Amino acid sequence: MPGITIVGLGPGNPAHLTREAWEALASAREVYLRTARHPTVDGLPAHLVRHSFDDVYESVADFAQVYETIAQKVLDLGTRPEGVVYAVPGHPCVAEATVGLIRARAAGRSLAVRLIAGLSFIEPALEALSVDGLPNLQLADALDLAARHHPTFHPDAPALVAQLYSPALASDLKLTLMNQYPDDHAVTLVHAVGTPDERVERLPLYAIDRSPHIAHLTALFVPPLPQASAFETLQETVAHLRAPDGCPWDREQTHQSLRTNLLEEAYEVLTAIDADDPQAMREEMGDLLLQIVLQSQIALEHGEFSLAEVVAGIQAKLIRRHPHVFGDVKVNGVRDVLENWERLKAAERNGADQPDKGVLGTVPPGLPALMQADTYQRRAARVGFDWPDISGVKAKVREELAEIENAQDEAEKEDEVGDLLFAVVNLARWLKVDPEAALRAANTKFARRFARVEGAAKAQGKDMTKMTLGELDGLWNSAKEAEERPLGSRRP
Repeated sequence: MPGITIVGLGPGNPAHLTREAWEALASAREVYLRTARHPTVDGLPAHLVRHSFDDVYESVADFAQVYETIAQKVLDLGTRPEGVVYAVPGHPCVAEATVGLIRARAAGRSLAVRLIAGLSFIEPALEALSVDGLPNLQLADALDLAARHHPTFHPDAPALVAQLYSPALASDLKLTLMNQYPDDHAVTLVHAVGTPDERVERLPLYAIDRSPHIAHLTALFVPPLPQASAFETLQETVAHLRAPDGCPWDREQTHQSLRTNLLEEAYEVLTAIDADDPQAMREEMGDLLLQIVLQSQIALEHGEFSLAEVVAGIQAKLIRRHPHVFGDVKVNGVRDVLENWERLKAAERNGADQPDKGVLGTVPPGLPALMQADTYQRRAARVGFDWPDISGVKAKVREELAEIENAQDEAEKEDEVGDLLFAVVNLARWLKVDPEAALRAANTKFARRFARVEGAAKAQGKDMTKMTLGELDGLWNSAKEAEERPLGSRRP
């Protein structure tokens, strides 16, 4: 009768065929193999007429289309009066894309599907590696990982990567993994597990594509990093701190009580960035990340939102606002990207019965003033409200400076100074200078030079408050010269 029987052939040793699989194959007249390049095939019942879909792999370049083509052929064969027996390596439900396609579409064609389990590659791989799959073994596909920029699994649990069938694929795979693991992370290649040709090969991650043994029965075992490093582990630590048996200080914190901490950590990250200090950046970004996780944990406990929802929200937003990357929108340069970004944001602002807040309405009122001015001007420019060239910007700065000279009272002076600062921020934008960073650098430079002046005055035994402006200017100029003098010309 019509229908599809899918048989798992096990990892490669005919002795590993299940009794049910053997009986099904022994009672069949013919079998259709996803691939005949599997050691178990040689041990199948001798009377079976064997067909394979290996020719599809040769004629179709894209793997997705390969699986689509094979699934369609199996579905068509299943409509015959005698149905079809379709055999796949390992277990039908482990790393078998065609099986998923067949099962999803069989009901629409009124075809019954019978699955006959087989031993997957996982069990003999674990045996060869002498590891237990519980509690947290992660599984991944080499082809899927190689197409990504970052691994899909976290580094605090072991991972088994299947179907690493060629050195070229191994080369792409290791680049993805090196975004999470050190180049010399100790990994293990397992070849032809569960067969007489089984081989276990231990080597550093950077060398996996140099193995001469990689073939269609190769998998990669990636052990966890030696130190807890996963985002999920950090979540667990923070949740424990907030639990009844956690830390009294952490337990009493609220969104509001941590506001200052969040602000301080953000500024410490900026300080590390300004100092161009990667080690400090790593540490301070960790402190800032803690604030995000802690705030999210507090929200979870109050039924407000979860960290998963935070990540889902920004993930969806990034995809939605980059249709030129994840969709079919065409752009010509950064200007098109920014204009499209503003259109998308405007649609988001005005959607779902939300009142229109305008181009500037979503700029946080608590931003530092320079940053807020820069953000206002950038957003206005994106919708066309801008000078045609920099000459108008410079003229505006001169105009505001003149208006300060003509100001009559304190209130007017304050107003005009504000206008001047706003105009200078606009000039910085035109010069592609971050005004906040530029002023911070100027502050740092002034503090450093003033410290030299203080040191010089102290060395001369003088009280700065009693020195003349000319004497202080002399010390200041000496401080500037000391910084500007080439390093090799400075005296020890």
